[in-house]
Amino acid sequence: MMRYGNRLQIWVALLAAIFLLAACSVIALYALAPATSPLNRPILLTGFIVSLFISLLCIIALLRWLMGPYRQLVGEARRAPVAFQSAKSTDEAAFVLETFQSVVAQLQAQQRELEILTAEASQRADSAERFNERIVASVPSGLIAFDSLGKATALNMPARLLLGVNDEALGQPVRLLFQNAPVLAEMVEECLRNARLYRREEIESTDREGRGRRLGATVAPIDPSAGSDARGALCLLTDITEVMGLREQVALKRNLESLGEMSAGLAHEFKNTIATLHGYAQLLQNLDLNEKGKSAASSLLQEVRSLSEMITAFLNFARPQPLQMEDVAAWELIEECEQELEPVYQKRRVGISLEGRDLGEARIRADARMLRQAILNLMRNAAEAIGEEEADRRVSIRLSRQSDLEGKDWIQIRIQDTGPGIPQSDLQRIFIPFFTTKAAGHGIGLALAHRVITEHGGSLTATNAPEGGAVFSIMLPAVS
Repeated sequence: MMRYGNRLQIWVALLAAIFLLAACSVIALYALAPATSPLNRPILLTGFIVSLFISLLCIIALLRWLMGPYRQLVGEARRAPVAFQSAKSTDEAAFVLETFQSVVAQLQAQQRELEILTAEASQRADSAERFNERIVASVPSGLIAFDSLGKATALNMPARLLLGVNDEALGQPVRLLFQNAPVLAEMVEECLRNARLYRREEIESTDREGRGRRLGATVAPIDPSAGSDARGALCLLTDITEVMGLREQVALKRNLESLGEMSAGLAHEFKNTIATLHGYAQLLQNLDLNEKGKSAASSLLQEVRSLSEMITAFLNFARPQPLQMEDVAAWELIEECEQELEPVYQKRRVGISLEGRDLGEARIRADARMLRQAILNLMRNAAEAIGEEEADRRVSIRLSRQSDLEGKDWIQIRIQDTGPGIPQSDLQRIFIPFFTTKAAGHGIGLALAHRVITEHGGSLTATNAPEGGAVFSIMLPAVS
């Protein structure tokens, strides 16, 4: 429409120019040709008047066309609901200018009001964001939020401590963030795909040092109404390692109490019977027997001695002696155990490495004799766990000092072998008396070591290292 009006305006201007040119031409002919016939002069005068009239009409139409936007602006200014209009002003230009200035003033006032409202909205948004951040930070459990793509968008401090990450973990994908807990990563991905809810699941995990951890996890979709495609997932984590350990220790303690009561009635009977068998076996050895008989008598005597050792160990376990506590240097205790077991390690072609010599002054409150027997048992088991087919034959013992969340210092003795590790189904049963996976074992050694370390106020745990092999971790209170 505008293009059409521009074309019409051009044609009117062109027509006015043509008639003006024609009028000028008539005047030129009339003035420059005095010899023109008197009969032609009226015609020329008439043509001039007509051309001039038409030119004036075209000019007037062109001026009205050009003044159209101005008149429209004046009309809009009169109809504008502005706060200031000069009713006394008779000059339309002044009236339009005053109206325009009033409109600009109102727009500036509205802009200031809009800026104030925007600042207030921004302050409310910042306050709400800070409040949400304080809520997330005050949650005692680890909280991790993921977007629909599985990338971490929020982590509070307990979650960073549990996962061992920092602020750079924001934006990481779920597989990278939960690389030590692949089962948890699968749960989050399933929640994102199908909006599935997981409540109080127990997850096996490992920390950066390879120590086993148990986490209680709840994974929920952020927007369950979205159907199968959740807009995000929220993961709550709690470290239940100590709780599960205490639960297992309570169950183990109950088993031990039952076994202790049972052993009290059977101890003397076993001892008497074994003493009789031992006497008969020695008597057979002193008889004049052939080689086959002597071999049988020797085997019988060996079995009787083995049975006697088992009963003695069981009685020591069932009837523990009171601890003789004293300050013991942890490093010296480990070195003594290493020297005592050196023949065993050489016979099995197993190397041993000790780490933590810089903690030579670290001391613990313990019964040196009982604790030495417990550590010797663990170190001997580590060497025996490495099969003959294993190419890498090493036992690593590391002494370290750690502090818990309450600021209490602990001495850790970590014994790791390069054997096949402990089956997952056996990890919860290896400290139960008489449970053993060895063909010639009695199942008393680990139970006795566990009881001794527990009586010292410490803990004994067993896990499998990520690179393979079993790891036994002794935690004992350090002497401050």
